[in-house]
Amino acid sequence: MLRSLSIRDFVIVDRLELEFSSGFTVLTGETGAGKSILIDALAIVLGERADAIVVRSGAERAEVNAEFDLDGSKSGGNELPRWLKENDLAGDDGALLMRRVIEASGRSRGFINGRAATLAQLREAGEFLVDIHGQHQHQSLLRASAQRELLDAYGGLSESAARVAQLYRAWQQRRDSRVAFETNAAAFAAERDLVEWQVRELGALKLGADEWQTLTEEHTRLAHAASLIETAQSSVETLAEGDASSLAQLNSIINKLNNLSQFDPKLKEILDALEPVRIQMQEAAHELRRYGERLELDPQRLREVEQRIDAIHTAARKYRVQPEALTEKLEAAKARLQDLGEGGDADALRKLEEAAHAACLADAKKLSGARKKAAKKLSDQVTEAMQTLAMAGGQFEIALNAAPEVTAHGLENVEFLVSAHKSMTPQPLSKVASGGELSRLSLAVQTVASQVAQVPTLIFDEVDAGIGGRVAEIVGKMLKQLGRRHQVMCITHLPQVAATADQQWQVTKSTANGKVSSKVAALERDERVEEIARMLGGVKITETTRKHAAEMLGLKN
Repeated sequence: MLRSLSIRDFVIVDRLELEFSSGFTVLTGETGAGKSILIDALAIVLGERADAIVVRSGAERAEVNAEFDLDGSKSGGNELPRWLKENDLAGDDGALLMRRVIEASGRSRGFINGRAATLAQLREAGEFLVDIHGQHQHQSLLRASAQRELLDAYGGLSESAARVAQLYRAWQQRRDSRVAFETNAAAFAAERDLVEWQVRELGALKLGADEWQTLTEEHTRLAHAASLIETAQSSVETLAEGDASSLAQLNSIINKLNNLSQFDPKLKEILDALEPVRIQMQEAAHELRRYGERLELDPQRLREVEQRIDAIHTAARKYRVQPEALTEKLEAAKARLQDLGEGGDADALRKLEEAAHAACLADAKKLSGARKKAAKKLSDQVTEAMQTLAMAGGQFEIALNAAPEVTAHGLENVEFLVSAHKSMTPQPLSKVASGGELSRLSLAVQTVASQVAQVPTLIFDEVDAGIGGRVAEIVGKMLKQLGRRHQVMCITHLPQVAATADQQWQVTKSTANGKVSSKVAALERDERVEEIARMLGGVKITETTRKHAAEMLGLKN
């Protein structure tokens, strides 16, 4: 939900720091005080287009910062954190910071969690977080995709819709493979012949996985066999076998020191240090002797190894890879040959395509049947809610317009229709609903679908346009009910709506040094009574009006 909003030099707002709570909050105040400016500022930080006109007169730039709490499923579930991570915009766990700066020159910059973000990214992130219902463009109810998603969510069909989309993509891939083959059949055949020849040639080489390393080591040893044998023999002679060998001299030293150690015990420490040296020299001489015995001159084997190395080198140069990579080249050729084999038969490809289409169509038909039931139920419930919102006789319908062919979204296009009066034929929302009607219709839809709605913060502007009395009280109760599941904010002129809120903010306008400023203050108990009384009685507030206001708020003086 929205945690805080900071506004600086925006239109008639100098500086404003707001902390938000959950539940239902109303913004009230005199006409022209700047209540809608708060929504305008929030819409701009959420990606609404803006120009230099929003910069406060005399200021260099306007700046809006919004902080959102991502904790819990009411913040788009796991979708928003996943989106942030995919776009390299993730921040601290459980929080999201959005910032928009508009220069006096008209230049605009956006930031998400301190990183530069495009306007499109601000809008996309905002769609997970806030829905503004009123005359603003940032409103989901008019978007065809949002209408379809809301219906599917209401009917518990989101997973079914996702599966249809997955099957549709699989079908399109099969279709593309078949079309590509038919378009490039000659090229595929030529490539298949080439790859088959490569597999035969590389397969005939029969190169083992570690053979190249083993061959190079063996070749080095065979090529230097004479030197190795000679060095091993001379080393054994020097170490252990000659009359003046190192081992013989060391033994002589040890014997002399051993005889003299009876005269000086300190020689015992030197003897202890020399003894391991003698043992190691004996072991080294033994290993050298064995090493030399195993070595032999083998010109025939050397020729064989050189011929094998030459064959491998030739193949590596031909395929432009390192010798040790030839086995990988062979496996890649086999894999490609398998792909070409599967794609080498137009009839087989067509059958695979038909099977994928049939699977997609079957699931799409099931989805269509479930959508019809959900659309009827949602339509009836929203129509019923409309009757209490100054739209008596109005009707809400969900049209499922058949698509020419199955799409990623199923077999139909979802469209919300509405008629404000009984005599009217339901028409698309964007064509018939005024700002006030659209806000109240949005309220009806959101209330009915509140259990499945994913957007955590709902803002209603002009929801009370053209209504009053009993209808206004019903609107207030519906907003309060909606506030139990979402963070709800509403700009209102009606005391009946304001009285039902969990929190109330008052927006005021003042003039100082020739400049107009808008301020917002959270109202306490007595202040709410006074503001509700002002909304009831106008300029002159009487004690009777105050009592009426207190009664509406459910308070006792």
